[in-house]
Amino acid sequence: MQIRCLAGRSERIQHTQGRGHELAAARRRARFFSLILLSLFTLALNSSLVACRPVAGQAGDIATRQVRVVATTTIVADVVREVGGDRVEIVTLMGPGIDPHLYKASEGDVLRLASADIIFYNGLHLEGKMGHVLARVGERVPTVAVAERIDPSLLRRPPEFEGAYDPHVWFDVRLWMIAVEAVRDGLITVDPTHAAVYQANAERYLAELDKLDRWVRQEVAKIPPERRVLITAHDAFGYFARAYGFEVYGLQGVSTAAEAGVADVQALADLIVERRIPAIFVETSVPPRFIEAVQEAVRARGFEVRIGGQLHSDALGDPGTLAGTYVGMVRSNVETIVQALAGEG
Repeated sequence: MQIRCLAGRSERIQHTQGRGHELAAARRRARFFSLILLSLFTLALNSSLVACRPVAGQAGDIATRQVRVVATTTIVADVVREVGGDRVEIVTLMGPGIDPHLYKASEGDVLRLASADIIFYNGLHLEGKMGHVLARVGERVPTVAVAERIDPSLLRRPPEFEGAYDPHVWFDVRLWMIAVEAVRDGLITVDPTHAAVYQANAERYLAELDKLDRWVRQEVAKIPPERRVLITAHDAFGYFARAYGFEVYGLQGVSTAAEAGVADVQALADLIVERRIPAIFVETSVPPRFIEAVQEAVRARGFEVRIGGQLHSDALGDPGTLAGTYVGMVRSNVETIVQALAGEG
């Protein structure tokens, strides 16, 4: 029996060692192909930059045509549209509902970026997987990270984000007004002939955002202070919470690249039951299964929490809908939050 047992163990050890060699070889192959893909992508990027470089005589013709703008997200693109008006032709890389934390630039995106007169993106690592592309294209094309115009003392730096800043600055309307100024100044830099147009458009839009900020404060005042607890799929609403007097809890961290675990779900469920929180919220850019898992965990504890609605976090809604513009998105979110948290229940 002992000999048979040891033999079996020896066979298992040999099998395990063989399997380990196979896994090591597979990892080496994976690294090799990853390096090849990275090299090919870099080559394509460099080729695109050379191919799309303006030829002599073209760089100075912006005054007689629309400015070609590429924006990464729908939220940034909406600011460009408001400030640029008819003077800009905008290409938006990420459509409604797209998660910018996980988005990777395609070869077509690289071509669009390289052929732009100016590029606007959020920055603060929101478009984390596009960082290399934006840096390389930025060597040839003017680029503006609109959120990085904000004084660092006004930015959030959550401990779970390892020293980086929270990029979701647009949820504090007053902070986002600084992004409007960044877009205005960027357009004036590449198209100084029409500076007065951009200044007038920005002034009008800033006045609209000032009015929006006051409206948000008026609406959230309808929620009793003890009910101003916002629970969402990921921690995108920290600036909203700080500006408008909420506690906020996200199942995932500031970036959706970090998966939530069972312990996170259970901890959040305990909080909801303890605080008797009436509603939690799903997001358009994050699969609803995360918040639904929290709802089930709460139900298992004998308490019922409802899903109060869908919030727009990292992208606007479809064009033509209420949430299809930045102002409309803020209004839609606030109306959803107030309706879910202010009522009886």
